[in-house]
Amino acid sequence: MRTGTEPEIDAAVTAAENALRAAAGLRAAVIVVSSEVASGRDRDRGGPVAVELLRGLGIDTELDIVADDPDAIRTAIDRAAGGGVRVVFCCGGTGIGPHDHTSAVVADLIAFELPGVAEEIRRVGLSHTRQALISREVIGVLGRPDAPPVLLLAIPGSRGGIRDAIGVVGDLLGYIVDQLDGAGHA
Repeated sequence: MRTGTEPEIDAAVTAAENALRAAAGLRAAVIVVSSEVASGRDRDRGGPVAVELLRGLGIDTELDIVADDPDAIRTAIDRAAGGGVRVVFCCGGTGIGPHDHTSAVVADLIAFELPGVAEEIRRVGLSHTRQALISREVIGVLGRPDAPPVLLLAIPGSRGGIRDAIGVVGDLLGYIVDQLDGAGHA
């Protein structure tokens, strides 16, 4: 049963089609930040979810796994950005534990923040778990002097947190990259 009017439904379908068109040709990297996964003591459950969701949006996506170490995180981000990706999701290391470094590394690298995106990810996560209140998502833009800017996201590493984050920002990725490249407002 449809709850919206025909024009509302048509507008939603058009928006979804435009989002997919805008995302076509985008390249993204998913960097799983987990010392346990990187060492082989645990298996990666979140990375494949992120890759599947992004590929479902038509985004060519690569996967990397690094330990929760500031230098390893920075190196993986540099490698991804240097390889031509325009969106980097760092999944994991956004909690408040002594070994959660992703948020601080991303905050140090970005030229400016997109706080509304991080706030919405936390709000959506809160509808599932109160633990979302202590997650430290950081979303911003990695400005590079001789290369196009890169959208950089520090998001939770749990499957639910990844689904929430990509659910919030996924259909905006093409638009965000277009805006970073100087396109006019829709």
